[in-house]
Amino acid sequence: MRRLPAVVTVTRDVGRSPLDLPYAITSLRPDSVVRGQTHTFVEQTLSQLPGVTVANRNNPSQDTRISIRGFGARSQFGARSIRILRDGMPLTLPDGQTPIDYLDLESVGRVEALRGTASALYGNASGGVLDLRSIDPPDVPFAVQARSWAGSSGMRRYSGLLAGSAGTLGYEGNLGRTESDGYRKFANQQLTNAFFRSTANLGGTSLTLLGMGLDMPLAQNPGALSRAQFEADPTQADTLSVQKRARKEVHQVQLGLAARHALLGGELVGQVYGGTRTLFNPQTFAIVGIDRRQGGAGTRVTIPITSGDVTNRLSAGADAQWLNDARKNWANCDNLTRTTATCPVVGTEKGLISLDQRELVSSVGPYVRDELEVGRYRGTVAVRADQVRFELRDDYLADTRDDSGVRTMSAVSPMLGVAARLSPLHSVYANIGTAFETPTTTELGNQADGTAGLNRDLKPQYSTTVEVGAKGLAAQRLQYDVALFDSEIRDELIPFATPTSNARMFYRNAGRTRRQGVELSLAGDAGPVSLATTYAFSHFRFRDFQTATAQLGGKAIPGIPEQQIQADATWHFYGGFLVAEGLAKSKVWANDANAAAAPGFAVFNLRLGGTAAFGRPRLSPVVAVQNLFDRSYVGSVAINAAGANVDVTKFYEPAPRRTWYVGLSAASSPW
Repeated sequence: MRRLPAVVTVTRDVGRSPLDLPYAITSLRPDSVVRGQTHTFVEQTLSQLPGVTVANRNNPSQDTRISIRGFGARSQFGARSIRILRDGMPLTLPDGQTPIDYLDLESVGRVEALRGTASALYGNASGGVLDLRSIDPPDVPFAVQARSWAGSSGMRRYSGLLAGSAGTLGYEGNLGRTESDGYRKFANQQLTNAFFRSTANLGGTSLTLLGMGLDMPLAQNPGALSRAQFEADPTQADTLSVQKRARKEVHQVQLGLAARHALLGGELVGQVYGGTRTLFNPQTFAIVGIDRRQGGAGTRVTIPITSGDVTNRLSAGADAQWLNDARKNWANCDNLTRTTATCPVVGTEKGLISLDQRELVSSVGPYVRDELEVGRYRGTVAVRADQVRFELRDDYLADTRDDSGVRTMSAVSPMLGVAARLSPLHSVYANIGTAFETPTTTELGNQADGTAGLNRDLKPQYSTTVEVGAKGLAAQRLQYDVALFDSEIRDELIPFATPTSNARMFYRNAGRTRRQGVELSLAGDAGPVSLATTYAFSHFRFRDFQTATAQLGGKAIPGIPEQQIQADATWHFYGGFLVAEGLAKSKVWANDANAAAAPGFAVFNLRLGGTAAFGRPRLSPVVAVQNLFDRSYVGSVAINAAGANVDVTKFYEPAPRRTWYVGLSAASSPW
């Protein structure tokens, strides 16, 4: 069973009990809660996190959407509106975007989720925070594992893991290869991913070195479908996507070094990180190429101060990030039989260049935080000041327009919270916090009317959230977490397409929106059976959103089901386990006008696995059936896609029908 964790780290407070923190925060171990997973799907790793919604687009060229309380649901590329870290190293860029394709899930041992607004601690795009923590290496100098998987749609995955520890030194690493034909046509994927972490303690300073890498030479894009296409054949691909050979090729590496040193009863923490990413991305409207360099650094000092019965825990720090993208666009000349003005050579994929620019983003954010402890009460106050600078340098002036420009956006983000211990195993809390999110450079540059330069009318979105909740462990066996929240959002960033944009998205601000919700999670044991369930009610509405043609106040915000429930039961028996799990979502609106929606659904999965020890190695087989009852459903929607009318608009991204997979792991020592 998932016991209430003794400590958490996602709140930048190592060694704190979640019962002392005035936030909705969840910590779980994916391989304990979701046994027998393939470590290839984000929704497996993030299962049973209340308030977290994952929409798998089942499109290897389009990232899975991750949202927390609706923040991130509108993402068109990568994750938006939330911060994602790996062992404390930021993966989110200074403009608030996080590429999801290079998340390595093989060695994730714990997921920590801060579900409320967190800009007072993390800055831009902190509608929530996810920190993926690596599993601890075994207490042996050298251990090795080999894992293999095979399943429906030609899925094959092979991975090798190394780990060990000796004294104050520890290390772990993995290398994996995944290939799949995809459930839909034109959805092939090939990727190799790697991760390593090493730790050491030198002279009282704890050091951690991290590395992540991805080589994905092929990820095809089957596109979205209309309702009629989905009902006729959900496996088909969009014709234009096939004709234009829409896909992406990605290569990415990121390294980070963190240090922690005890200081005056507290600690001094510092980190530095950086990486590169190259992207070749033929789309239906153009071919996009990006050569990226990015990095950042952060430092924090925490000092406890005791005066009588009052204990203060004062923290101060600062984060800085930078991003340097060299972006080029060319005409997509695939499927042409004659020359055009932009495609002068038949048979060549890349036509004439239409965009050549340098996109520079930098951010800096100092913050201060104080925690007070008086008896059973804990109070927290924090404030952060962020400044994000966008610069675009246009190197293609043959079109007689200069898109160069600079915009600077800033925000001051305060928060206040209080938690009260009702008993050693129960607490209640309340807080008020803020978050802000800037547009990305691409969002600032894509203007529907064709205007040159950065969009001066597009603003950051700001939100204020009030939250109350309770959490604890009842009767030593039932873990519970209840949270109620109300978020008021101003100038929410809204994507939209036009009938002639060929799936290219533009952005505008809504006036005001309101999100009210309830989150509940329960977990416990009943003899040899572990049970867990989460439920989220999300009443998210536009309050004031005037478009050129309509007032959308009162309409539901698209992309999020109003109700979502997850449940799983794991039967543990000698040498094995049997997992039954279910996921149900209510309908999901596909556009702001609420004129089209993906129907609600419920799907069920079964997995059977075990461990057999023959000295060495330890063998662990597993067999699984996903979507047991062969349900046809839509896993994700293309929000605000454009078309002549909603009946022919391509909103729908189908999920697989019944699938299966089998796996086998061999380990010299378990970890």
